[in-house]
Amino acid sequence: MRPAEPSRRSVSDVMTHTAVAVGRDAPYKEIVAIMDEWRVSALPVLEGEGRVVGVVSEADLLPKEAFRGEEPGPEDSTAAAKARAVRAGDLMSSPAVTVRADASLSEAARIMARHGVKRLPVVDGIGMLEGVVSRSDLLKVFLRGDGEIAEEIRRVVLGGSAPSGLDVSVTEGVATLRGTLGNRSLVPLLTRAALAVEGVVDVRMELDAQGNAG
Repeated sequence: MRPAEPSRRSVSDVMTHTAVAVGRDAPYKEIVAIMDEWRVSALPVLEGEGRVVGVVSEADLLPKEAFRGEEPGPEDSTAAAKARAVRAGDLMSSPAVTVRADASLSEAARIMARHGVKRLPVVDGIGMLEGVVSRSDLLKVFLRGDGEIAEEIRRVVLGGSAPSGLDVSVTEGVATLRGTLGNRSLVPLLTRAALAVEGVVDVRMELDAQGNAG
């Protein structure tokens, strides 16, 4: 038995399509003002017709305040350069960490975690800006209703050739599979398949004596 693939949302489904950005020559104070106005922690930096060349974040701006009145040591050479910078092109982190619009939400989450960033510019095949996706955007999958999640697990995970002796209930995103499962070797497979359904927080198995997983 191999459960069907669950439906997948992509970055394009949750991203902000109208993204605020700045050019290389944007001055420091303008960058701060735009971040404050739009309540964002980072801005893509563009050149030409909209190609993303970097990202300027609050972390890139902070050294100017951190080293106010102090001379950074040799170990702080990068921070010292940013402390003296006055334009986006000198403040930005480059190359930009980006994601494609057709990437899965889990892929975008892994990129954010790997690079320690809160927002990702969304680009097309030639690096042109299409939008921005944030951590909060990726968490929207957990706003799915319990009933919707349960229906998808029944259809995708328990449907077809899956054991007919099982049913599922979902409470606060936690899916519980109940019933009879004669082949205990299917427990890990069913658990992984249910966890793959977007919006699932955890999976629990409550099997009767015949299907006890031990």
